[in-house]
Amino acid sequence: MDLNLRGKRVLITGASKGIGAAAAEVFAEEGAHLALAARNADALEAICDDLAAKHGIEATAHPTDLRDPAQLAALAESAGDCDILINNAGDIPGGSLTAVDEATWRHAWELKVFGFINLTRLIYAKMEARGAGVIVNDIGAAGERFDASYITGSAGNAALMAFTRALGGRSLYHGVRVVGINPGPVQTDRIVSLMKRRALDAYGDESRWEEQMTALPQGRAARPREVADLMAFLASDRSGYTSGVVVTLDGGMCARP
Repeated sequence: MDLNLRGKRVLITGASKGIGAAAAEVFAEEGAHLALAARNADALEAICDDLAAKHGIEATAHPTDLRDPAQLAALAESAGDCDILINNAGDIPGGSLTAVDEATWRHAWELKVFGFINLTRLIYAKMEARGAGVIVNDIGAAGERFDASYITGSAGNAALMAFTRALGGRSLYHGVRVVGINPGPVQTDRIVSLMKRRALDAYGDESRWEEQMTALPQGRAARPREVADLMAFLASDRSGYTSGVVVTLDGGMCARP
């Protein structure tokens, strides 16, 4: 299916690995031009060079610490005329209420929660002025299936779900669509650290983390490409009347009673 994304300008945060890197590949395959942001400059440059060579698109690396307001503003200034924003950067640790101290909690939310909100505020203003644009927030299913052993992530994701629905419920009057995706577990390095944390809580032994995967649908996590493909569809005109919704991609786990 041609998603009519050729020539679109896409800004992707957290693009140096995992879901962000998969999203960059999908949009490049569709002929979109990329602005990729993350802290790892070398990884970004390698991805940009590879995708530009393979797909004949423009790809620009923007090494950025999204927790830094000055760097965030600079990113919005240099790449803010994008047609599509993919908010994806995030690294919220696992742990119970007593295990996650205030400093860790705030540090995590500065990237995953306030990073999304603050960059959206800057980009949305430009999209509204043009009367067009799409914002896709990569959130997480823990925001709807609450997990006390991932309490920082559950609370942050729930906040971003509300943010997405509140903004997206009115945004199409300005020509802008705002949508979210709630992946469940995804096959990235990050899931290993989360599963180790859960194994430590459950068994007192983080080396048993693979036992946490056996209960997943098909005995596996989602592939980053599966999330990225959904991002591209939601960002495309094929989904042009979709706004203010959050789509869950977790193999049905959140639908269980």
